[in-house]
Amino acid sequence: MTEKPVTVEKLTSLAEAARVMRDAGIGDVLVVDEGRLCGILTDRDLVIRAMAENRDPADTTVQAICSSEPVTVSPGDGVDQAADLMRRHALRRLPVQTEDGELVGVVTLGDLEVERDPGSALAAISAAEPDT
Repeated sequence: MTEKPVTVEKLTSLAEAARVMRDAGIGDVLVVDEGRLCGILTDRDLVIRAMAENRDPADTTVQAICSSEPVTVSPGDGVDQAADLMRRHALRRLPVQTEDGELVGVVTLGDLEVERDPGSALAAISAAEPDT
């Protein structure tokens, strides 16, 4: 799990969300409404749902294009449960939140691979520092 997930408020512009992703070296941000998870925005969302539709990144909010009602796991859920959810819902990322809604991390496909097979090529790529 990647700890300390990066969040943006639902009314953040796409341009600002993209800068947040760039500065953090990540491909997604969790979208919150007054601290409560309400969506997830990925770099792919920016391309497919915004740029390809000619949306103005300065005037479009993340709420307009993010995936709403994200599937989540809790800190106590096992690797197998996370992998099963990702498989069933065709997800690459799962927000991790406590029962009271506190966001504590994000599990990615790479995180699962590092846990399951630390010697694999995907695990090595996932463990590498981002190239910014």
